[in-house]
Amino acid sequence: MQQPVPKPDQTDAADIALRGLLSDVLGLDESRVAAFNGGTHLFGALPEFDSMAVANFLTEMEERLGVLIEDDDVEAEDFMTYGRLLHFVRRKTGNPAA
Repeated sequence: MQQPVPKPDQTDAADIALRGLLSDVLGLDESRVAAFNGGTHLFGALPEFDSMAVANFLTEMEERLGVLIEDDDVEAEDFMTYGRLLHFVRRKTGNPAA
């Protein structure tokens, strides 16, 4: 019996959106961002990802993804690794992890 071909899902959309945001907001090369995995350290590890960049990232995320981010929605831990940040994006956009 043939297995159905998986369709792109919301999880993929969240990952693609996050990689685009990181590349655009931080000015990182797309190939560098493409290599990020769940354990890739971000805030504190990438010089480009400082507190001002976090503010710009959140503003751009609201605009691109059509979400509202309240101050109490955000925790510093959300920006520590790519995996944590992807979880944050999924939570805000309503796209659960696969």
